[in-house]
Amino acid sequence: MSALSRGLGEFGYATGWRLVRRLPRAFGSAVFSFGADLATRRGGGGVQQLRANLARVVPQAGEVELDELVRRAMRSYARYWFETFRLPAMDHKEVAGRVTVTGAENIDAALAEGNGAVMALPHSGNWDIAGVWLASYAGTFTTVAERLEPESLYRRFVAFRESLGFEVVPLTGDSAAMRLLLRRLRENKLVVLVGDRDLTTSGVPVRFFGERTLMPAGPARLAATTGAALLPTGCWFTEDGWEIRIHPRIRVTARAEVPAATQAIADVFAGDIAAHPADWHMLQPFWPADVPAPAGSLEEAS
Repeated sequence: MSALSRGLGEFGYATGWRLVRRLPRAFGSAVFSFGADLATRRGGGGVQQLRANLARVVPQAGEVELDELVRRAMRSYARYWFETFRLPAMDHKEVAGRVTVTGAENIDAALAEGNGAVMALPHSGNWDIAGVWLASYAGTFTTVAERLEPESLYRRFVAFRESLGFEVVPLTGDSAAMRLLLRRLRENKLVVLVGDRDLTTSGVPVRFFGERTLMPAGPARLAATTGAALLPTGCWFTEDGWEIRIHPRIRVTARAEVPAATQAIADVFAGDIAAHPADWHMLQPFWPADVPAPAGSLEEAS
């Protein structure tokens, strides 16, 4: 990405946070929905990849049904950004009150045991608003943020999430983030990780919607190391609010159990995503079959 592109990207986010909160809600929502529809019609790379991903989620869908699902998914993604830009100016207590939650007792049980909990979520619904609810329910929690470029944009996202009550740790190539997460769990606190798309080279092979892919080992590894409860969590939109489902604990007590526990997370995610496919915001390649082989590779030559 060029310096100009990075600068324009940062300007766009800064403008969004500054201006969108000032728009009347109905007007702003309509503008973002229009933008989503326009992007869908243009059919850029992200939209095409979203379509390929959703075709795995709903394999029985015909072309017309898949077209409509992609349109709704893009509107859902636009809603996420509209809410994210407005969230700093929203009443967080009122926001938390509009979240319907199932399974909060699983958090209570985990904290009662004294080893903390690892909550793993997919890229679905509005995970920032899920965090607002969690901060209001259980106090602050710790999460990890991918390093963005430029650094000023990364700092802006960190400041945004810290303003919502999150403790944010940068995702780096060293073990510093893992050490802090381990410490928080040993303090009987909550760690929240997005757990569907692997951003490292050490993902765990799983079957997801019938096809092999990789998912992060981090959630299950943290639980195995500390004895923390591993709680898969789903998040999706409702017509005028949000819904969260905190699933029962997946037990993992040894490093050897991490692959099976990660597969169990994948199975829970798949159930929630299949029930709410339009709210899974996956516009990037997710399955290895969609990632082009490097030039000169055996796959390319075969």
